[in-house]
Amino acid sequence: MRRRTFLGLAALLGVGACAAREVTMGNRYYSGPVSDHFDGSKFFNPDGMRTRGFRELLRWQTSGGRQDWPDHVPVTQAVPDERVTDLRVTFIGQATSLIQAGGLNILSDPILTKHASPVQFAGPARVTAPGIAFEDLPPIDLVVLSHNHYDHMDMPTLRRLHERDGMPVVTPLGNDTILHDAIPDLDVRVGDWEDVFEVGGATVRLLQCHHWSARGLRDRHDALWCSFAVETPVGRVLVMGDTAFDGGRPYEVAARHGPYRLALIPIGAYAPRWYMAPQHQDPAAAVAGFRLSTADYALAQHWGTFQLTDEARDDPVIELHKALAEAGISQDVFRAVPPGTVWDLPA
Repeated sequence: MRRRTFLGLAALLGVGACAAREVTMGNRYYSGPVSDHFDGSKFFNPDGMRTRGFRELLRWQTSGGRQDWPDHVPVTQAVPDERVTDLRVTFIGQATSLIQAGGLNILSDPILTKHASPVQFAGPARVTAPGIAFEDLPPIDLVVLSHNHYDHMDMPTLRRLHERDGMPVVTPLGNDTILHDAIPDLDVRVGDWEDVFEVGGATVRLLQCHHWSARGLRDRHDALWCSFAVETPVGRVLVMGDTAFDGGRPYEVAARHGPYRLALIPIGAYAPRWYMAPQHQDPAAAVAGFRLSTADYALAQHWGTFQLTDEARDDPVIELHKALAEAGISQDVFRAVPPGTVWDLPA
């Protein structure tokens, strides 16, 4: 079983839901006009619901509520077709899925490495192998990259993809600086909420969600975060990335650009709620968001790969099924599946 490490690398370096001490200084990644979510120095969530600070982090880390996870969960890896004519999604793990739509291959927040960390010898380690081995990935036409936490922006994976496929990456403001520092010739399309990009046969709109950003101790909120509405030749796909529920606002924003055939919705890294609510929704909120989103189907993301928070590994799926039953929604409509599962969406 995995043992708790006090103030581990994940907490110190801003992985996933963990907060770190903010050091006030100028923005390292972005300079631009003031807006309703940028104050001239830092990005922020417009409703003012703040993420947690260092004292609250200490309180959480010393609370003793962290559940044991297995060190390893077996995975049957998929070997996808090179191209798909309709809409197919394969869950790879964490927030990474392969979306195959009308001949396009799109990856969300790709991480196929062992650790969600700036180094590959420490930090949160995955308990499931990627649902698709890197060597079996089909040619990737587009990456959508929601924010800069290490379990979403993984430089080793992005570098390998760039060297092999040279695909464009669509991401919100400030993340281009981080990406180009690591991969100078990466094709990055960077935008603000509601900006739209025509990329390789898809139309990608960046959407408001409720989260935060950091790669270290001195860059908190220096880059923006987002969700995506992706228009493909065979329908729209909503990629939520990471988000708090925020009274449903991220899903109400998304619904303006629907309806969607499929939504990729996070369900994990939510405990304890007093600490995580401003940054990650729980499964009940995920179901409520699905109902608001105008999506026909949903795939659960962001659970069971890296232990970032207190809940047991299987708790997100158990709680999702309870919430679906209470809402009268079939588990075949909002699916939580093991990595490597291939899902052909109904017409």
